[in-house]
Amino acid sequence: MPSLKDLRLRIASVKSTRKITSAMKMVAASKLRRAQSAAEAARPYAERMERMLGTLAASVSGRADAAPMLVGTGADKVHLIVMVTADRGLCGGFNSSVVRTVRHMAADLTARGQTIRIMPVGRKGREQVKRDLGGFLIDGFEQLGRKGIVFSEADGVARKIARLFDDGEFDVCTVVYNRFRSAISQDITRQQLIPFPAPAEQTETVEPSRRASTLFEPEEDEILAALLPRNLAVQIFRALLESQASEQGARMTAMDNATRNAGDMINRLTLQYNRSRQAQITKELIEIISGAEAL
Repeated sequence: MPSLKDLRLRIASVKSTRKITSAMKMVAASKLRRAQSAAEAARPYAERMERMLGTLAASVSGRADAAPMLVGTGADKVHLIVMVTADRGLCGGFNSSVVRTVRHMAADLTARGQTIRIMPVGRKGREQVKRDLGGFLIDGFEQLGRKGIVFSEADGVARKIARLFDDGEFDVCTVVYNRFRSAISQDITRQQLIPFPAPAEQTETVEPSRRASTLFEPEEDEILAALLPRNLAVQIFRALLESQASEQGARMTAMDNATRNAGDMINRLTLQYNRSRQAQITKELIEIISGAEAL
């Protein structure tokens, strides 16, 4: 049974831990408001651009001169998985949920005889997969968004993906990240970036007379040359913003739970300390009374 001194030290230690977790919770809550606003503001633009390019991909899919970044290479052999996690821990299952999804994707693709490459965006993801999937890792990115995600960082990631695609390093690119829903809920999202999938409504059969006619000014190739790399950067930018908001929400929730657990532990230890102290005082009184009666 621990002594009174051990219990006092344990209580003091848990109280210090509670102060830290409470402070981290407040910091995460403060960052969450800004990150949530940025993620929600980026959604409409990214979603509209994704739908527009998806529609365009469906309309030019049969053309021989269609942009490869839009319709793909025609092969399905090498898959690039962009894994978006955080650089820090203490955020519950935020990082492990993305890593678990990537592991499932890797197992499924390799079982079908396809080759995978994993580009980690965030230190924690790289650390967790390097043991079993280290042979598939390529150079990624760390320390993004230390003072808030900016578009230039997403553009750097997009440029590297585009360069790998131009060099023929992969056929299909998918980004995996946490999409922010609320402070206590995040959705694992798998979004295909290259080639851009056609929207669901475009897969239905539409009469030729009812199909919309699209005119391009300037030329279509000129528009796509500027629009495709930008859209890639926009989708990466949205994924980073969503991931950052999800990270802060997960950290706030995790630190709130840790603070509550620390409070419960302090109450249990305090009760145990009081009982031990009372038992010790009672024992000393019995010894004093017994000694007095012996005299």
